[in-house]
Amino acid sequence: MTARLFSGKALALAMESDQKVRAEALPRNPALAVVLVGDDPASRVYVRNKVRACERTSVRSIEITLPYETTEETVLAEVARLNADPEVDGILVQLPLPEHVDASKVVSAIDPAKDVDGFHTTSAGSLLQGLPGFRPCTPAGVMEILKAAEIDPAGKQALVIGRSMIVGKPMALMLLDADATVTIAHSRTPNLPELCRQADIVVAAAGKADLVKAYMVKEGAVVIDVGTNRLPSGRLVGDVAPDVVDRASVMTPVPGGVGPMTIAMLIENTIRSAEGRLGKAH
Repeated sequence: MTARLFSGKALALAMESDQKVRAEALPRNPALAVVLVGDDPASRVYVRNKVRACERTSVRSIEITLPYETTEETVLAEVARLNADPEVDGILVQLPLPEHVDASKVVSAIDPAKDVDGFHTTSAGSLLQGLPGFRPCTPAGVMEILKAAEIDPAGKQALVIGRSMIVGKPMALMLLDADATVTIAHSRTPNLPELCRQADIVVAAAGKADLVKAYMVKEGAVVIDVGTNRLPSGRLVGDVAPDVVDRASVMTPVPGGVGPMTIAMLIENTIRSAEGRLGKAH
């Protein structure tokens, strides 16, 4: 068996066509404010990709770049200013922040109504209780991939590798909400290969190159690779080894798989925020 490689990039571009129409139907362009503190190269790349996606979808991008030495109080004041701005629909503070700035405090300061990253405790609580609210963009993107690939998680065994608040934990909750039977594995899980072989759906989000190998994957499983790891050579690879393509039925590539969908869901959350704020709920 050779896996069907599912292009998240193609799906994201298809979503952008609808998003652009919805954005241009509003009384004003939706606005996404991105706060970047410091000069982390990876963060700059992520922010640049988000800005380009905004341009393609008629979302106004507001970029606030602050030097590394910016105090926590200044960052919090910037967030407060954006919270109060009625023209701003979404606020994203790019992580990681410098060590002297408490990321949890900054994220908690964002107005939940503008928390398009879905990281606020209010957003997390809404997800846990199955209530409406913004969902973290990466796991939300994975769910869109499964839907587009016509994979129904209901009744399936799903394994999520990784337990972060950004991907692993919300991913598990979203799959559970879709009626999958979910197991979470992490760095201290002793029997990972055994758990993998039992799973119909594997979502790898541990941040370890080639963690999931072909011998660990059940024939015909769906394998979603969320990992982004840069090798010493500079090449970008995921958490899933290339030979898994010979075992899986559907697999996402790195790059070009989940990454573009993360940005697509950020744009989606921003437009939904604007639609709600301007009285045109989608």
